[in-house]
Amino acid sequence: MFAAFLTTIFFALSAIFANRSLRAVGATRANLGRLLFAALCLGTYAHLLGGGLRGAGRDWLLLSGVIGMGLGDLALFSAFPLLGSRLTVLMTQCLAAPIAMLAERLWLGTRLGPAQLTWSFVILSGVAIALLPSRANPPRVQIKPIGFLFGLLAACGQGLGAVVSRKANALTALAGEPIDGITAAYQRILGGLAITLVWFALRAAFAKKSPTAPGDLPAPPLSHTPPPSAYLWIPLNALCGAVIGVSCYQWALATTPSGIVLPIVACTPLVIVPLSYWIDRELPTRRSLVGGVIAVAGSIALTLAR
Repeated sequence: MFAAFLTTIFFALSAIFANRSLRAVGATRANLGRLLFAALCLGTYAHLLGGGLRGAGRDWLLLSGVIGMGLGDLALFSAFPLLGSRLTVLMTQCLAAPIAMLAERLWLGTRLGPAQLTWSFVILSGVAIALLPSRANPPRVQIKPIGFLFGLLAACGQGLGAVVSRKANALTALAGEPIDGITAAYQRILGGLAITLVWFALRAAFAKKSPTAPGDLPAPPLSHTPPPSAYLWIPLNALCGAVIGVSCYQWALATTPSGIVLPIVACTPLVIVPLSYWIDRELPTRRSLVGGVIAVAGSIALTLAR
């Protein structure tokens, strides 16, 4: 549970730095850059001090990366311009948890107790209250129905990717080959990096036909060369998210069912609220505070539930 809370904090910091890197260099460069930097950092540790590319669960961790950090993230970035950031995050975070709960129960036989299920959904309810668009705070883009499909795919990627990681952890435990969170994150990120490299190549090939990168705000086309200082946000984003955040995420999944980890991680958008005020002086809305209180109360109760 402690690892899940750490994941939430570092993912929130990563989201703030990601927003700045997206504005500075565009979504494609920012996403590929963070994965490359993270793979270098994680790989250095994994091959020098960790398990490298060994382990009984390696192939499953690679598959988890393909599903979650590869296909799932591509669907997420595709949903942003069609639904807006708030509705996209709401769909992804609130659907990923029940998808993971069902998949892990059917595949791995993991059953959560009534109290755990109740408090998990209380957390998701708090997230929904905080993020659901309203008349006073509508989406910043014109909603397009195809965006809901991409949002669902992003949620499936996050939820199923977590369950596949749980399968990898079960196999390593069965083989007597325990794997640390950093090595697991490295193996997982390689799968996501492979898919992203393929997408980057396709994106570059069609850059002339579609020069604008995905996102709520216009981003520099691939033909545009940002100044070197613009790339400084990428290492910060990578360190907080794909390096430390994902390592804590894998640590959490190694010891805790995905149906408990994901509701806590779903609080990431709510943790962003005080961080945004502290870093950017962005005032929170009343509804975000109410939803945050509900989600935090649910997280505390979930921690104490058995």
